[in-house]
Amino acid sequence: MNAPRADHLQTFAWTAAALAIAGLFWLLGPILTPFVIAAVFAYICDPAVNWMAARRVPRALAVLLVIIALGLVLIALALILVPMVYREAMMLIRRLPDLVEMFNAQVAPVLQARLGIALQLDAVQFRELIAENWANAQDIVSIVLGHLKTGGMALLGFVANLFLIPMVMFYLLQEWPRILDALQRIVPRPWLPRTMRIINDIDSVMSEFLRGQLSVMMLLAVFYSVGLWFAGLNFALPVGVLTGLLVFIPYVGFGGGLVLAILAALLQAEGWPPLVGVAVVYGLGQLVESFLLTPYLVGERIGLHPLAVIFALMAFAQLFGFVGVLVALPVSAALLVGLREVQGAWLTSPVYLGSEPGAQSEDRATR
Repeated sequence: MNAPRADHLQTFAWTAAALAIAGLFWLLGPILTPFVIAAVFAYICDPAVNWMAARRVPRALAVLLVIIALGLVLIALALILVPMVYREAMMLIRRLPDLVEMFNAQVAPVLQARLGIALQLDAVQFRELIAENWANAQDIVSIVLGHLKTGGMALLGFVANLFLIPMVMFYLLQEWPRILDALQRIVPRPWLPRTMRIINDIDSVMSEFLRGQLSVMMLLAVFYSVGLWFAGLNFALPVGVLTGLLVFIPYVGFGGGLVLAILAALLQAEGWPPLVGVAVVYGLGQLVESFLLTPYLVGERIGLHPLAVIFALMAFAQLFGFVGVLVALPVSAALLVGLREVQGAWLTSPVYLGSEPGAQSEDRATR
C-alpha cells in the first residue's frame, strides 16, 4: 500500500510544481525573453563547452570562446542577409507594375481558358500607388530612425537585452554542472532514480530533436543557396539561408522559401528558366529533407510529429507570446516524456490488464 501512495504523492507534487512554474512563467512573461533566449543558446552550446573542457581548456575560457564564436556567426548572418533582403524588397517595389502586366499577359489568359476565372489587375493603379509612396519607401532609414527617437525606451530595452543575453548565457554555461548538482540534492532520495531517468529522457528527446534540426537547417541552407546559385538566381544566398532557417517550422519554411525564390525569379525578368530552376531545386530539397536528412539526423524515434510541433509553436505563442515560441519545444519534449510515463503506467495498471487488486487472493480463498 505504501508504494502506490508514494507514487500518487510524487505525481501530485510534480503536477503542482509544474502548474506553479507555468503560472509564474505566465506572470513574468514580459521580462523573461532575454533569459529564455540565453537558456536556449546555452543548451545548444553546452556540448561544445563540455568538449573543450574535457580537453583541459578552463571552463570559463571555453564558455567565452563559444559565446564569441556564436556572436560572430549571428553578426555575419545579419550583415549578409539584411542588406540583400532590403535590396530585394526595393527591387520588388520598383518591378511590381511590370509583374502585374506580365500576370495580365501570361497568367490571366491561362486562368480564363482552363479554369474560367476572369482576373485582371490594374497596372496603372499600382504605378500610381508606388509613385505616391516611393519617396517614403526609399527614405526607410530616416523613418526607422524617427521611430527609434520616439520609442527611446524600446530602443533602450533592446540594447539592454543585447548585453543581458550573453551575460546570462555565460553564467548558465559556467555554472551548469553546479546547477545540476544542486537540483539533484533538492529531490527526495526515494524519487531520485526515477526523476533523473525522466530528466535524462527529456534531455535525450530535446537534444536529438533540436541539435538534429539545427544540422538539417544548416545543410539545407547550403543546399538551397548552392542550388539556387546554379539555377541562376541573383539572390541565391539570402533566399537559400532564409529557407534553411525557416525549415525549423515545418511546412512554413519550405512554403515561405519557395515564395521568396519565386519572387526573386520574377524580379529578374528572364522568363521561365529561373522559375523552372527554382521548382527543380525546391522539389529536390523537399525530397532530400523528407527522405534523407530528417530521418537520419532527427529520427522518427523521437516522436515529435511535425503537426505537433506546429501546434505547440502556435499554442505557446498565443498563450505566452514570443517567449512561448522559445519554450514550446522544450515543454513539448517534457510533455512527450510525461505522456510516455502515463502510457507505461496505464499499460501495467489492473484496469487495463483486466484485474483488480485483491482479485487473485479472493480467487484463492474461494478455492
